[in-house]
Amino acid sequence: MEFSWNKEQKEFRATVRDFLATHLPDNWEHIAHGPGSASQSQFSRQFCAQLADAGLLVPHWPARWGGRDADAWSAFILAEEMWAAGEPRGGQYMNVNWIGPTLMNFGSKEQQARYIPPMAQGQTLWCQGFSEPEAGSDLASLRTRAHRQADQYCINGQKIWTSYAAEAETCFLLARTGTGKSGISIFLVPMDTPGITVVEIPSLIGEGDIHEVFFENVLVPASAMLGEEGQAWDIVRTALSLERVGIPRFALASRILHRAATLLKQRDRFSTGATEQAARAKAACEAARLFSYEIIDQRQKGITAGSEASVARIATVNAERAVAEFVVEHLPETLAGGDPLLLAHHQRGIVAGIASGAAEIQLNLIATQLLQLPREPR
Repeated sequence: MEFSWNKEQKEFRATVRDFLATHLPDNWEHIAHGPGSASQSQFSRQFCAQLADAGLLVPHWPARWGGRDADAWSAFILAEEMWAAGEPRGGQYMNVNWIGPTLMNFGSKEQQARYIPPMAQGQTLWCQGFSEPEAGSDLASLRTRAHRQADQYCINGQKIWTSYAAEAETCFLLARTGTGKSGISIFLVPMDTPGITVVEIPSLIGEGDIHEVFFENVLVPASAMLGEEGQAWDIVRTALSLERVGIPRFALASRILHRAATLLKQRDRFSTGATEQAARAKAACEAARLFSYEIIDQRQKGITAGSEASVARIATVNAERAVAEFVVEHLPETLAGGDPLLLAHHQRGIVAGIASGAAEIQLNLIATQLLQLPREPR
């Protein structure tokens, strides 16, 4: 396997780093706290518009949709540098990574014309209506229902742990239109539709990050459905594969680990125990990076990732937790206002095993699909 970057890839990474150095404000580390807050979302709109103007928001998208037909490696290099900087794209990373490409593959011409151009211009924010109080990450158990009424659907139900819901214009919503896995459909729902109520959930991870979303007799036209009725399961499997590997959290974790080790050295507190724990955390970050690179390599070759995407996801969760535990153990004072970026990473680390699919669900997928372990009889 060739582990080195070619000249073009190195130049692209340098271009992204130069852009970040030029466009991130001096107080960025304070803004990075609370990626779903109103202030961060407002900043991300301005920042993503600048990225779009520079051709750096969606370079991997087809040219007809505002991209440059760049390859999967360019997309991941971009994501690595953005996450290493604290992800200034905010919630728009979802547009870039998987919502936009999903609409390109499954959306109607009208849906594509309505939703994709604003994404490519960095002008819109989405949320995803997946998890529910009684379903969690088990999408097959969701209860939100959409009943067909002539040429529209009436949606009733509740979503929970919904990131960016208070600031988003549109929800990528999963609702039940039938029974079983084949009875789930996707709707593209404007968040200002009557009957939608958003309630922020107070949390430890920052202002405005997660919400409950209630749907009470929400009427949407049949044209709001993405794909065919009951097609959600197939569409979401592809979309989640893009999302789970499209978030290189290990890049920020690795930067935070280096920052923490530097602080300990400056304070003459980098003891033998700290060195050993830092080495284990660094190894976890490298493992996550290489597992993710394996998936990107498959994507570059046109191979659809299977349960390997779950392996990469678990490796990234382990890296996030290892770095967060290192900071808690050796630099607890930085989490009490001593360092805003270390605090921001710690808060994101709290949800590392929940966002993009619970870690426990990923472990089940690895056990059943990759290792083909038998299920214990009940």
